Amino acid sequence: MILYLHGFDATSPGNHEKIRQLQFIDKDVRLLSYSTLHPKHDMQHLLNEVSKQLKLTDDSESIIIGVGLGGYWAERIGYLNGLKSVLINPNLTPQDNMLGKIDRPEEYSDIANKCVSEFREKNRGKSLVILSRNDDTFDNQVVSGELSRFYEVCWDEEQPHKFPVLASQLPKIQAFKKA
Repeated sequence: MILYLHGFDATSPGNHEKIRQLQFIDKDVRLLSYSTLHPKHDMQHLLNEVSKQLKLTDDSESIIIGVGLGGYWAERIGYLNGLKSVLINPNLTPQDNMLGKIDRPEEYSDIANKCVSEFREKNRGKSLVILSRNDDTFDNQVVSGELSRFYEVCWDEEQPHKFPVLASQLPKIQAFKKA
């Protein structure tokens, strides 16, 4: 099973396309939607949804994948549920770069402060990070610098931030899921 978390643009038709592409790896791809505006509510909602979905599958290799803001959640929710995660162009600091877009940016800071201390060290090797060199939203060199000490980082030379075409990355995602 693959649990898919959309980015901030929850209604983008690209989400359906990414789910369709991920079905080449696993026929069981489930979209987990969240508000994107209310971080504390989103965290509790996603924890509950992932717990529920894990009870409904017998796939011991289930993973969680998120793009952009979904990558922020996939890393944390995956860690808290013992799942491997794939982070595609993850937004590591929504409290800083989403001002004016979300209602309570300070809640992201609060979540980070209340999360398990040094969770990335404890999660070492359990996330795969896929970054676009042509990301028009984030400086992925900074993202790589933050995450490469803990996770494998793969670079894509063609895709923009929303990463509409996963085809070249599907073999890496599949190998990571099965490892």
